[in-house]
Amino acid sequence: VPLSEVLAAEAASCLNRAMAALRDIWEEIGIPEEQRLERTDVVKKHIKSLLDMMVAEEESLKERLLKSIALCRKELDTLCRELQLGPFETEEESTILQMEKNLRTRVEVLQKQKRDRKQELKALQEQDRDLCDILCTALFSIDTGSVPSLEDLDRYRRHVAALNTLKEQRREEFVSNKRQIILLMEELDHTPDTSFERDVVCEDEEAFCLSKDNIVALQNLLQQLEARRALNEAVCTELRARIVALWERLQIPEEERQSSAVH
Repeated sequence: VPLSEVLAAEAASCLNRAMAALRDIWEEIGIPEEQRLERTDVVKKHIKSLLDMMVAEEESLKERLLKSIALCRKELDTLCRELQLGPFETEEESTILQMEKNLRTRVEVLQKQKRDRKQELKALQEQDRDLCDILCTALFSIDTGSVPSLEDLDRYRRHVAALNTLKEQRREEFVSNKRQIILLMEELDHTPDTSFERDVVCEDEEAFCLSKDNIVALQNLLQQLEARRALNEAVCTELRARIVALWERLQIPEEERQSSAVH
């Protein structure tokens, strides 16, 4: 026998004992039957009022649980649709209390999934914006008005990783070319005379826009400076040859040639 039934029987027994005790007291006092009836009716009404109040409280609890179940089902339908998940199946044989707990727990789990996805989307968008500013590329196309799917987030992660790799490649190319350009400018005694050249030799390397056009322009500048150096070297070689020919013609002594050769 369930313990609750045993307790219910004990409650009825307590009530019977209390009524018997009251009747004995009334008998000893000598209270007339008419007054005993009135007093018994008062006891009955008091007990009925107390029990009615307890029943109403439990009925209210049941209504709150049923209302919570309805709200949780509605919230679950919305969350499953937003997260692109299949509908949540409940155990039909479970009690009202267990069903409410299961549904509420599932809602909390899916709400956390939704928050996590939106937070990751926000973080990826921030990284994407920063990288697009540096690389002068277009932002990743994704619907920001809805909760992203796991596939969308995975594609976005791979896109941002690819941009990071591209940024590092272009940064290395920029730093390497910049070093060569500065050396060539010093060698050619060339002062940067365009805004692009000034941007290239600027000490703040992070400020340089690593766009595809800028990388191409950087390569072109390096090639131009290398061509100028090659031209200068060719001119120098020709001039040296002419000097040697003049020395020969003028029969300049070796010591004098050596002192001039330093220059």
